[in-house]
Amino acid sequence: MQLTLTFVILAVTILLFMTNRVRGDLVAVMALLAFVIFGILTPAEALAGFSNSVVIMIAALFVVGAGILRTGLAGMAGNLLLKWSGDSELKLFVLLLIIVATVGAFMSNTGTVALMLPIVVSIAMSIKVSPSKFLIPLSYIASMSGLMTLIASPPNLIVSQILVDNGYAKLGFFTITPIGIIATITAIIYLVLVRNTLLPNEKNSTQSDAGYKLSPKRIVREYHLQDKLFRIIVREDSAIIDHPLADLKLPATYHICIMKIKRGAIEGINLLPMTYQEMAGPTSIIHLHDELYVQGILEDVERFAADFNLQMEPFEDDAQELVSKKIGVAEVLLTPQSRLIGETVRQIGFREKYNLNILGINRKGDYLLENMAQQKLRFGDAILVQGAWDEIDLLSSETQDVVVIGQPREHAGVVAATGKAPIAGAIMLLMIGLMVFEVFDAVISVLIGGVLMIITGCLRNMDDAYGKMNFESIVLVAAMLPMATALQKTGGMVILSDGIISALGGYGPYGVLVGVYLLTVVFGQFVSNTATAVLFAPIAMTAALTMNANPYTFMIAVAAAAGMAFATPIASPTNSLVLTAGGYKFMDFVKVGVPLQIIMFIVMMIVVPLLFPF
Repeated sequence: MQLTLTFVILAVTILLFMTNRVRGDLVAVMALLAFVIFGILTPAEALAGFSNSVVIMIAALFVVGAGILRTGLAGMAGNLLLKWSGDSELKLFVLLLIIVATVGAFMSNTGTVALMLPIVVSIAMSIKVSPSKFLIPLSYIASMSGLMTLIASPPNLIVSQILVDNGYAKLGFFTITPIGIIATITAIIYLVLVRNTLLPNEKNSTQSDAGYKLSPKRIVREYHLQDKLFRIIVREDSAIIDHPLADLKLPATYHICIMKIKRGAIEGINLLPMTYQEMAGPTSIIHLHDELYVQGILEDVERFAADFNLQMEPFEDDAQELVSKKIGVAEVLLTPQSRLIGETVRQIGFREKYNLNILGINRKGDYLLENMAQQKLRFGDAILVQGAWDEIDLLSSETQDVVVIGQPREHAGVVAATGKAPIAGAIMLLMIGLMVFEVFDAVISVLIGGVLMIITGCLRNMDDAYGKMNFESIVLVAAMLPMATALQKTGGMVILSDGIISALGGYGPYGVLVGVYLLTVVFGQFVSNTATAVLFAPIAMTAALTMNANPYTFMIAVAAAAGMAFATPIASPTNSLVLTAGGYKFMDFVKVGVPLQIIMFIVMMIVVPLLFPF
């Protein structure tokens, strides 16, 4: 009864994936619940996927990948690839897949995809091509790269251990490399031929990076701030030293706004010539040698500087000085029911209430930059605010009166990570080194990389890291892993495998090899390559010993077949990772993957017995 129920649940799950009417992660969770409700799995068995090292590693790799993207390392790598490939999209396509295969030879296919994903998306966006043309090939070649070296894929380690358990020598580091090279070349040729026919080429909302971006240069240009931003140095004999800004009444007297203050060494810490910036507010105390960043008309600023014996300096980069790691800008719209409509900026007490400065108002294309305190706000006004990123983030949660447009949190992360591409690159190389030399388990190496991305500032904070995790992919993989346990517990795999081996045993070792390979490939479309190898490697070993055939032929065939997971998005974590990023449907994998499965079956059934004779 449980065997029948297991196959029914599997069939319904596949059907729901194929219809694409229900999100993949929800389908996977429903399947998991069905296994528990019908008593096939215990709750502990059903939830085991969420503590699986593969799932933890995927989550951590999202963090590493985000650091690579945020720091601009992905863009730099993409630009280098573009330089090498010139104007040829075909050359770029092939070069990219060769690099993926090379990287994948020394780390897991999941890790390869997670690391290369931001680079590939960055390249696609830069040449204005849909990422969907690159991401399925990325996943497939990463899977193929698992046959390049012993450590590149768990199935290789599993079959090697099975050989050792049965008294044979383990596989060498490069024993299966010839198989991997042939498989990768074959797959690249196939993908080149079908890239403009079978691969989808439509952009959707999940792929686009063309959203509203409030860059500093755009702000200066649109609000005409280039002539209204000034830098002022506080001299020794200035009358404003040790006075709070509130006492000076600058907006009322001079019609100017001090946006931020750049100070010298923090009080009590004079060992290093360090500076820091703070948002200017009513309680800010002016100190000697402070740099005041002021917005206003030239005549008003000059009058202010003359009255208080201040030194005016050129504004070196009026765009970039608007933002820093701590301070940023955002545009805010008033809602139709906003309580701020009809009130002046002074009456609202905007700075006191939100701890943000108002730099300007965009009123139907007219930019108001003077006498901010006296301006009455109207519905439809776009208000340019400046202040601490955390305060802007808090303002985003204020939905009754205002709506923050654009992505200030994203921009804050980019600003914080600026100039840290070398650090991100070093972290990535360290992580790969730890994995190649097996210093720690792969998941620990990846977690080290993720933590380093955060503490070195490549990502702004933990909230930033969590925001970059694709939880749809994480939940999908975690919820699907226990399916292998259900199939194993109910005996479903054993029944099917015994039947095929019995049916094909009369055709000799080659017939059984074909049967084992096909059965491994079929089940590999629905369960992880690791689980598939664990289940079929012992069966293949028994079959080889029974027929006095070379066990290496059967073991390598199982390792190869377990990695040929192309026909469904749930066939491997790599497919699940690109599913959302590429905006794919279930049938996209079927259209591209099934022909490749057939081609690889023919190639493997020729190459494996040729290189490892019976």
